[in-house]
Formats: sequence, C-alpha cells, structure tokens
Amino acid sequence: MAEPGGEQEPDGGDARTGPSGEPAHDPTGLGLARSIAHSVGSQVRRRKAKPRTKTEPQASGSHPDDRDPQLLAAAMERLVDSKGWSTDINVHTLLGRWPVLVGPTNAAHSQPESYRDGVLTVRADSTVWATSLRSMAPQLVAILNDKLGDGTVSRVTVLGPDAPSWKKGRLSVRDGRGPRDTYG
Repeated sequence: MAEPGGEQEPDGGDARTGPSGEPAHDPTGLGLARSIAHSVGSQVRRRKAKPRTKTEPQASGSHPDDRDPQLLAAAMERLVDSKGWSTDINVHTLLGRWPVLVGPTNAAHSQPESYRDGVLTVRADSTVWATSLRSMAPQLVAILNDKLGDGTVSRVTVLGPDAPSWKKGRLSVRDGRGPRDTYG
C-alpha cells in the first residue's frame, strides 16, 4: 500500500523509493532538506541545558572603567610598555633631534646610523668631522644618558666616510694609488 500523498509506481515501488527500496532521485531536494532539518532538530532537543553561573553585577555609572573606549595615546603607551619598546622609541625620538644634541654645524656633517645594545653608531662625512665627533663622544654619552636614563647609551662609535675598496681579485697591486693609477 502506498503512503498517503505518494503515488504508486507500476513496478511496485512508490514515488519516494525505487523498485529495490532505495530512495528515488528528488530533483527539488525537499526530501534531503527535510531529513537534515529532522536530524538537526533532534540534536537540539538532546542537548542539556548548561547550568547558569552567577555573575557579579558590574557597576555602571558615570565613572570611566575598562569597558569604555580608550584614548589612542593611552592605548599606545600600554602597548609600548608591554612590548618593552620604550627605550628604543625614546632613543630614536632623541636622535631625531640630532642637531640639538651636537649643534647644527656638527649635525650638518654627521648623522646617527644605528642604536643597538647600548652602542650608538654615528657616520661622519669626512675623517676630520669623524675625529671631531670622537673627541665629543664622552660628552655625548653623558647628554644621552641624562635625557634617557643612566646606562641607556654605553658608547658612541663614530665612523668615517665609506670609501670603495680598490683591492679586488687575487691579482691586485699592493700599495697601488687607487683609480689615479689607471687613468692617464
């Protein structure tokens, strides 16, 4: 006997099942959707209710608390402190004011290159300016430590200008005069 609402097929099956009892193809997909909805609905009913935990009432009022939006400056300050970046940021901020530290004349002929592990490296554009800055290095360390905190800068290394090396290859000439040697 056919189910109510089902049509009898000539080979003995109904519209929902084929002759061997397998489900027939449903082009609309309603049968599949019904079976999924039925299985999901039964899972929802089987779940146990979670025991409710008592939460402490949160004070609400006109005073600021952690739930309020924070100012960007305060949030950035907390981030810098939590990551340990405060010393590096302070050093680089102070080195941004290099002309104030060494004077405008010295700053015109030198620039800070790097700060790593308490050592400040400065590059001068000539050997004369490098020598001048080397003589200022102890005063510069004192000024930087005064503004940044003791022990922040332990040494200032002053480098001269970068010059190309003319010693290339295994057949280079010893005591050669560089490029002047080959022209003319």
